[in-house]
Amino acid sequence: MWLFILTLAIIFIATILAFVIVRVGPMNDGHWPPPDAPPLPKALLFSTLILIISDATMHVARVAARRGERSTAAWMGVTLACAFAFVATQMLAWSEAARANMIVTEDLYAWTFYVLTALHAAHVIGGIIPMAVVTARAAGGRYGPGRDDGVAYCAMYWHFLDIVWLALYATLWWGSQRW
Repeated sequence: MWLFILTLAIIFIATILAFVIVRVGPMNDGHWPPPDAPPLPKALLFSTLILIISDATMHVARVAARRGERSTAAWMGVTLACAFAFVATQMLAWSEAARANMIVTEDLYAWTFYVLTALHAAHVIGGIIPMAVVTARAAGGRYGPGRDDGVAYCAMYWHFLDIVWLALYATLWWGSQRW
């Protein structure tokens, strides 16, 4: 799992660095973001809040699994619901951006916004599948002291995605500022 997370970290770090290079590059001096670029969609704030809440619910699920508590499935279910809510708010953010004429083919600013947010959303969607399996297994009482690997791996991945989102959102916020 650590090797998998390291691989994903490299992908996200490379993507963020590419954004930073484009943002501070000489061809963008005084032109980033474009003069007519809309601000970041407000839905991104809501999706950030959802991920912070989901990070806490995943932690509680992990602790419950280690203790063998039946509440593990419920906390995993809440985290799973938050994952779906995050994807839904990302879709709202993309819709909000599109309505504000942030078109992916129009400029590099819009393109980087969609690439960064879609890359993260794709990894959240990818995490939904194992999280659903682990939630179902938790409902069947499969986790307890000394046998909580499924919840532990989901928690590792989810906490990683939460940290990545905070870095991505901070990068997008910084990149949307006019200097």
